[in-house]
Amino acid sequence: MERFGTGEHVVLALHGWFGSSRAWTALTPHLDGDRFSYVFCDYRGYGARRGETGDYTIAEAAGDVLALADELGADRFSLVGHSMGGSVMQYVLAEAPQRIRGVVGISPVPASGVPFDDETWQLFAGAADNPENRRAIIDFTTGNRLTGTWLDAAVRHSLENADRDAVAGYLEAWAKTDFHERIAGNSAAIKVIVGEHDPALGAETMRGTFAQWYPKLELEEFGNAGHYAIDETPIALATSIERFLADC
Repeated sequence: MERFGTGEHVVLALHGWFGSSRAWTALTPHLDGDRFSYVFCDYRGYGARRGETGDYTIAEAAGDVLALADELGADRFSLVGHSMGGSVMQYVLAEAPQRIRGVVGISPVPASGVPFDDETWQLFAGAADNPENRRAIIDFTTGNRLTGTWLDAAVRHSLENADRDAVAGYLEAWAKTDFHERIAGNSAAIKVIVGEHDPALGAETMRGTFAQWYPKLELEEFGNAGHYAIDETPIALATSIERFLADC
């Protein structure tokens, strides 16, 4: 867990499959620590929780988020979820809707999971053991347009901040967990931010999933970003998140 800010509005930030609580580093210099208190969480097997085993399910991760909120004394809070964290944040919303002020997804995984063809599944399934698979996935999901230096750093972060079994287990969780019926029609204040260069979790996917379930959904597409807006467009991302959460 990492923390930033001392503001009254508590925001729990949930990282993606190749991330960790330390993956938000590019974003934090642009956040308003006077208005908000950001808590960057780790799932079991990630970051400060490496070596901590579990079932590696979305339900388990959501339960841990709620336990952390209790530990922090945060009766009400907002959620920001990147990629896999987008699935976790929705499960938290389903479990405790009365505690949630606002929700922001950054290229979030839908509550219905993500369909794969056989070839793509093999690429993703091999990522737990093969760093080259991780690099290929990161490159693909950012539109094959970013410097290899950044790609290498993203892979290195993943290798250094996640246990192998956690990476393998959470793939099954975010790709194949379907709980969209639990959140369909939810009236929460929710925003989804996607990158124009994300070939899988872009605006079209969000219109076919999130927009069908959340009547108050606000959707924003970032130019010059793919799946990793945290690194690709951090100033614009911080601005968008906080403008939305300021009204929650």
